[in-house]
Amino acid sequence: MKSHLPVIVGFGGYNAAGRSSFHHGFRRTVLQSLPAEQRQETLAGLATMMKLVSYSNGRYCCTSSGEPLDLAATLQRYSPQILADTLVRRIEKRYFDVNAVPWQTPISLSGEGGEPITFITRRRQLPEPLPAGWQVEALAEGHQVRVTLSEAAQFSATSFRELPVKSAGQLPSGFEPAELYHSRFHPRGLQLAIIGATDALRSMGIDWPCVLQKVSPEQIAVFSGSIMSQLDENGLGGMLQARLKGTRVSAKQCPLGLNSMPTDFINAYVLGSVGTSGSVTGACATFLYNLQKGIEQINTGRARVVLVGNSEAPITPECIEGYSAMGALATEEGLRRVQGTEEVDFRRASRPFGENCGFTLGESSQYLILMDDALALELGAEIYGAATDVFIHADGFKKSISAPGPGNLLTLARAVQSASQLVGLEGIRKRSFVQAHGSSTPANRVSESHLINRVAEAFAIESWPLVAVKAYLGHSLATASADQMVSALGSFAYGLLPGIKTIDKLADDLYRSHLDIALNDREYQADVCFINSKGFGGNNATGVVLSPAITQKMLHKRHGSAAFNAWQKRLEGTREQAAAYDKRALGGQFDIIYNFGQDLIDEQAVELTMQGITVPGYPLPIDYQQDKRFLDML
Repeated sequence: MKSHLPVIVGFGGYNAAGRSSFHHGFRRTVLQSLPAEQRQETLAGLATMMKLVSYSNGRYCCTSSGEPLDLAATLQRYSPQILADTLVRRIEKRYFDVNAVPWQTPISLSGEGGEPITFITRRRQLPEPLPAGWQVEALAEGHQVRVTLSEAAQFSATSFRELPVKSAGQLPSGFEPAELYHSRFHPRGLQLAIIGATDALRSMGIDWPCVLQKVSPEQIAVFSGSIMSQLDENGLGGMLQARLKGTRVSAKQCPLGLNSMPTDFINAYVLGSVGTSGSVTGACATFLYNLQKGIEQINTGRARVVLVGNSEAPITPECIEGYSAMGALATEEGLRRVQGTEEVDFRRASRPFGENCGFTLGESSQYLILMDDALALELGAEIYGAATDVFIHADGFKKSISAPGPGNLLTLARAVQSASQLVGLEGIRKRSFVQAHGSSTPANRVSESHLINRVAEAFAIESWPLVAVKAYLGHSLATASADQMVSALGSFAYGLLPGIKTIDKLADDLYRSHLDIALNDREYQADVCFINSKGFGGNNATGVVLSPAITQKMLHKRHGSAAFNAWQKRLEGTREQAAAYDKRALGGQFDIIYNFGQDLIDEQAVELTMQGITVPGYPLPIDYQQDKRFLDML
């Protein structure tokens, strides 16, 4: 039985480079290498996202006055601000003040010379039950009491501290997901999931009801999630802080904090899906773990459409403190040392394969839409590439959970061997590149360069191009390899590999006899990209993604000229609809899909028979499949 090919027919999301669909985020990372017209369009899109200008009736206008603006002159004026307020940079105060993070300082109080301590407070502020040694006397006012402590007591005083970590990959300044839809009490990570999944769906250029005309409910799947859950005040962060702050836990903080909630939100509020659902986590390799599930679902025919991706919003003091305590993050002092200057350039905090001192956190939401090859042709879907394999290996016995092991060597070698069966060894040697994990830690630069170099040597790859997108976006944890995937799709489309522009030279301890690591953008026509991820704890994964050209060549061979030509004709309408969305989004109209309380399915209206199931709102029924897997055992 032939395997179905998982074709990428849409992608989208948001990160520190802006909106990902139609390669806008990629273009921000290679901005200086683009033609003037594309550079201007990229800057204009960011300007509207960041509310520097507005767009209406085909004209750019001043946000405050509404006066029409000359776009070229306006972009020249705002370009420095756009460049400064995107990608990795100093953490902005809209998140928190890195110089004054709220803290609790413990204080031990005792009376002078052993005398009791006395203070006055409101009766309703007394703790219940009273601590041992507290004596309370009502005062004349009635609502106040005098408290006498016979012994020393411990108190906590609200104070502020400066964080040693001051940089992160943040969404463009002025762009707030919460403002794009009715997001009341939603943690930021779930806001990102809603808008990221919407961007991917809109990028298809095919309305979702049209997809449902061809696909039955059980043939739709969503795989998503986060590894840090939702740790802001509207999620688990607020729930865990409430008791110590003396506030109440809300009914939403616990459920909305779960790491599977991005999947659940997409099913419930974006797609309205009753199909397969899952949230596989594997530290920093989480996207690839979920992508593997999507590939398997399409390969086997269990699903025909899969939305796969992740959403992570880790720019909180607690997340930063946690990773900082491990010695994993780049601190201000560490950057001062590796940059060799007193004044730290936080835009160059993430430094893969250069002299570095730790990684930089980033927030991101990225989603792909996969279809089986036959459905993609039938619907006239855009072909951005194909995801053929993801290989996953653990590290075996280890001295430390954070120490590197052999797992990533196994995943990358298997991925190269697998891809060589599709494009040949010469195709790998001449027209492939690696999107490295490139976390920007001293340990990673040595271990990852070593394993990639070994694989290159084993397969006789003389000069293997390697890029590292975390240089621009930071490390978005669960979404990190999705950021790499989206960047790879941009490289296919533009024939450009982003250079590692945050360093002046490569570190001396790299293994690179068979590697080609460039500091500047370069032209390169690739057929294959290997998405590599080295997750904490031994969660190693490598994904294989094929270029649109190779994918179309495969589709033409499998389905024939007639089907291929018919697809090309249908594609014209798809591209028109996709371009219309892109134009609206460039003008700041993002068309967020958030169907709260709409089109609810009446469980009593579901029709069950021995032949199948009919679900209200779905044109096609669920047909029971004959299971032939174990017939030889009966």
